[in-house]
Amino acid sequence: MTQTQTASEQITEEVLSWPGTDAGHGSRGEFAFTIGRRELGHLHGDRVLHSGFPKAVWHELFDAGRIDYHPVFPGRPGYAARSIKTPEDVLDVIELLRLNYDRAIARHGLPVRVTALGDAPTPPQPRAGHRADAVRKAPACT
Repeated sequence: MTQTQTASEQITEEVLSWPGTDAGHGSRGEFAFTIGRRELGHLHGDRVLHSGFPKAVWHELFDAGRIDYHPVFPGRPGYAARSIKTPEDVLDVIELLRLNYDRAIARHGLPVRVTALGDAPTPPQPRAGHRADAVRKAPACT
């Protein structure tokens, strides 16, 4: 029997396949995607992505109908909301997160982790079972 992945599971699986990304639950019920200390965006269950963009990028995305104002910041460009209702929405949410990922990597590079005092920094390594843990947790976020 084949199980269909939820929207948040599909998004989480893809985003965590990008080098240096991490994900986890926040203090307000959100499930956030990060690279280093920078948040790429966060999900509220399978319903919506919230993210921030530079104002020029935000205006392009808004004018194209891909995002709307963040409900906490109505009328304030920069903070975005993207509803998730269809498989096409899932793909667009992934593309929006990838825009922020690519921008963060271009500006700051991949984050490095120091393995021990005195060791040279090393690129982030996937943790055993990490992706599976995040995928299982994602749907619990409402």
